[in-house]
Amino acid sequence: MTTTTIPDHGGTPQREGDRPWADPTLPTPDRVEALLARLTLPEKVAQLSSTWEDIEADGPEVAPGSNHFGRVGDLDETARHGLGQLTRPYGTLPRPALEHARLLAEHQRQVMEQSRFGIPAMAHDECLTGFTAYGATIYPTSLGMAATFDPELIRRVGEAIGADMAEAGVHQGLAPVVDVIRDYRWGRCEETYGEDPYLVGEMGEAYVTGLQSAGVYATLKHFAGYSASMGGRNHAPVHAGRRELFDVILPPFERLVAAGVGSVMNSYAEIDGEAPAASRWLLTDVLRDAWGFEGTVVSDYWSLPFLVSAHRVAADLSDAGALALRAGMDVELPDQRGFGDALVDAVRRGTVDEGLVDRAVRRVLRQKAELGLLDADWDPRPVALRAGELDLDKPESRRLAHAVAQSSAVLLSNDGTLPLPAGGRIALIGPCADDVRTMFGCYSFPNHVLAERDDLGNGVEAVSLRTALAEELPSVEWEFVQGCPIRDMDGSGIPAAVTAATAADVTVLVVGDKAGMFGIGTSGEGCDVEDLRLPGVQEELVEAVLATGKPVVLIVSSGRPYAVGRFASAAAAMVQVFLPGEEGGRAVAQLLAGKANFSGKLPVQIPASPGGQPYTYLHPPLADRQSFLSNLDPTPAFPFGHGLSYTSFEVDLLAVDREQVPTDGEFTVRARVRNTGTVAGAETVQLYAVDPVAQVTRPVRALLGFAKVALAPGERATVGFHVHTDRLAFTGLAGRRIVEPGEIVLHAGSSSLDTPVREVVRLVGEERDATVLRQHAVPVTVERE
Repeated sequence: MTTTTIPDHGGTPQREGDRPWADPTLPTPDRVEALLARLTLPEKVAQLSSTWEDIEADGPEVAPGSNHFGRVGDLDETARHGLGQLTRPYGTLPRPALEHARLLAEHQRQVMEQSRFGIPAMAHDECLTGFTAYGATIYPTSLGMAATFDPELIRRVGEAIGADMAEAGVHQGLAPVVDVIRDYRWGRCEETYGEDPYLVGEMGEAYVTGLQSAGVYATLKHFAGYSASMGGRNHAPVHAGRRELFDVILPPFERLVAAGVGSVMNSYAEIDGEAPAASRWLLTDVLRDAWGFEGTVVSDYWSLPFLVSAHRVAADLSDAGALALRAGMDVELPDQRGFGDALVDAVRRGTVDEGLVDRAVRRVLRQKAELGLLDADWDPRPVALRAGELDLDKPESRRLAHAVAQSSAVLLSNDGTLPLPAGGRIALIGPCADDVRTMFGCYSFPNHVLAERDDLGNGVEAVSLRTALAEELPSVEWEFVQGCPIRDMDGSGIPAAVTAATAADVTVLVVGDKAGMFGIGTSGEGCDVEDLRLPGVQEELVEAVLATGKPVVLIVSSGRPYAVGRFASAAAAMVQVFLPGEEGGRAVAQLLAGKANFSGKLPVQIPASPGGQPYTYLHPPLADRQSFLSNLDPTPAFPFGHGLSYTSFEVDLLAVDREQVPTDGEFTVRARVRNTGTVAGAETVQLYAVDPVAQVTRPVRALLGFAKVALAPGERATVGFHVHTDRLAFTGLAGRRIVEPGEIVLHAGSSSLDTPVREVVRLVGEERDATVLRQHAVPVTVERE
């Protein structure tokens, strides 16, 4: 038997046989209990705590992205009894990746040395638009990923991000955001997968499956209701009813729990006066007891102090820690204010049951065991450090980022001006045409950490649309004019833009956002807006250029849908991209030049009016236009699911395999689609359900399933949607989820408002309890003719 000396704070070497938790051949529960039984109370609480190295922060008022570079983490103190998590070892400072790996290994060694049993910490980092590390691949935002309507592509993105994080020694990623958009004014729209819970669930599951296949736990954010805040304001209260929660907001979370996600993070917002970080109903009754979640619940950063300062439901940090622990919180991030000495003191005073601490520690240790961190031969050096190299922007990742950017661009309208001519004179105008950071999301490293440090570069190679268009169309005579800034109220450059547009054959006008944090940007966390007008004086720029009467291709690169629908009649063509990442310039240029085809679809609506919020496609009949009741018209300029192509498609047949289906049954719907144009392309066939008469108000239509199908000119395919009646469940009058007998009208087509074919299926039998869903997805099959 070998003897391994590990820190014992008593200097006594321990044999491997004395450390059953370090034996990977033993059952995980046995390993966990063996280690838990040996831990003191401070050592247990340490496993529920975290430390943020390399950031200067005196409290929760200083947030990531504030550019307060410094070093306050003191592992001598914060990890004196061990440590649960190391916070953002890569996502805080712009260092070379291999240097980060070396520092992470040093931190892990110190944590293990200070733990009596040599327990490493889990390391977590952000990974919303890619691994948030200096020099890592920057993918399109989640809203852009959703616009692909291609879950398999997004699974590959998750897999690539997870592989990079695992190679770097990171164990948990703080993504995806599966909040369902309820108000476009909310700054974090860009972080979500759109306004439909089924689309959010499909994309979220694809991302989680990919990330966790690489050995990195995904973390669902933000549980729950965060995106339904009053006025679209970050951290504002949520006044959603239980029916909206269970039928719209919670389904993506429920689905991904069933899919085996490793972690869930609470929402900052409050729901009807209850703070999620302290909600036993949400974190235990719903998440664990009803859904069977077995992973860890981690706090959003400083959620525990916010229970004192923002929600005022706790008297002090000790009280906050006790409330959160009782509710079902397992780990405090990013540091240890409620789950540090304050929690130890609360247990010792008898105000908190130590059994609750044990419950959370079991969950933490189980994940550490599953990750191999408790194994006797675990090496604190990341794989990359052992290999001596760490490339976080690999060629294959760039190709993947390019594919997502290209698949996510949405052609809203086109009178034939696109593709652009290969010659002649083209004016390129707009504040987003020659600034690569206008293509990055708020959680990309450049915009998240380096927002006010242009001198430090981006860490990745990226070209602007201006550069990419010049490369794609070298025979064009280009004239570039910025026109106006992103957000400053400076219209002095508009006359020059008008002059350039007047002299050009065609104008490409590029407007939109520059993402940032807490007011630094026009989109992103804490960057909420009063209405949906373009930032700054960009609207005036658009109006002035369109008024020239020359053909204008309007491109909007944004993190939210802006009310640009009123420009549709004057623009020759319109394109929407949702912050397309490091390859966005090249991907969009190829589309504009006709060297690739558009296939993106809107995961949100494009409003016609900047006011009238909140309004999404998933609304009941009463929210439709009622001209005799209100003078406001909420009808969108471009509906959910809309997106054109350089070819044309026809959905011309819909058939159901049976007329009647038991309320606990299944049926198959087949839709036929054909490429009726002259070039290859991909169409997303969308199936919607309408419940004409129900015991509670239901949406005018809701996405039931979708399939993206690539077709050659003239090619035809039949898409089969295999629907379990669970997909038709809703919360009834009694407050429980049911499947109700009655007629269901099915529509299929190219968008939520372009559904040329319909069928009817009747659900028969007794009303069925659907509290526990057995089928969250609608599997699809494609048969080509």
